[in-house]
Amino acid sequence: MAEDPYRVLGVSPDATDAEIKRSYRKLARQHHPDRNPGDAASEGRFKEIQAAYDKIETPEKRRKFDEQKRLSSMFGSGAGGNVGDFEFNFNGGGGIEDILSSFFSGRGNNPFSGQSSGTIFDQTGRPRQNQQPKSQKGANIESPLDLTLEEALSGVKKPFTISRRKRCDSCKGRGCNKCERQGVVRKTSQITVTVPSGAEHASVMRLKGMGHESANGLAGDLLLTVRIDADEGRSWEGGRLIQQVEVSYSTMMLGGKIRIHTPAGKIVEVEVPPNSRSGDRRRLRGQGYNGGPLDVELTLSESSELTPEQEAALQALRDSGL
Repeated sequence: MAEDPYRVLGVSPDATDAEIKRSYRKLARQHHPDRNPGDAASEGRFKEIQAAYDKIETPEKRRKFDEQKRLSSMFGSGAGGNVGDFEFNFNGGGGIEDILSSFFSGRGNNPFSGQSSGTIFDQTGRPRQNQQPKSQKGANIESPLDLTLEEALSGVKKPFTISRRKRCDSCKGRGCNKCERQGVVRKTSQITVTVPSGAEHASVMRLKGMGHESANGLAGDLLLTVRIDADEGRSWEGGRLIQQVEVSYSTMMLGGKIRIHTPAGKIVEVEVPPNSRSGDRRRLRGQGYNGGPLDVELTLSESSELTPEQEAALQALRDSGL
């Protein structure tokens, strides 16, 4: 089974595109063959990172990957991760609804056409007369909405391009050549989304009636998942901000204080206990996003070049058995 690109890049599926790019660049620098000459393991890791990023490096590629993953889950592909024997084409600009609409087309059960086809029988087994097609709402549209920390905190009116299926004007949903007998056609337009101040990461905004329309004109909803860019050196974990801070080896071992810039733009001091380890965390209440907690994660700083004095000190430490 192919590796999950989110897992390979060390980000969550609800990470922003900017966060994914930063993580990729960091990992690529760390495992680049020029930095690790002759290291087959690092070369293999670098290729894995590159392959993962190639799958989700653009919003379009990411959307296709996410929808393919949803299809795999829907069609019960099991542990293999493949969508059975079906091959779906995303090149037409549509989404998962278009794919499923084409899949069910002609089988008397198109969940996105807004009409119920086939004969309906009564309790005696006789066909019901003058049975009107059952009205159905169009499918919901699910899409991400990326925000900066500043936009999420203060609120913003965000332009958003939406591509959705709308009732065909030519046939009024009855089906014609223009709409390929579906009763709906795909149209793209731009709307303005009003994001309230203090929007939460991974929360969902529901815009009623802005989803796909069915052939009878009833529309589903637009579901926007808020993705807040945590900025360089930060990430989200369970709705809480994690901020990585580099600490020198001597401070890790002996303890001390470090200064950090919080998401609110403040400079605060963090106590580092003696004998700390990389990955240890300190929680700062009220210093995170919108007054929430901020978890400071300690990481061991890397020294690219050592001074002669530092080399001598390290030599002495090694000689002492440390």
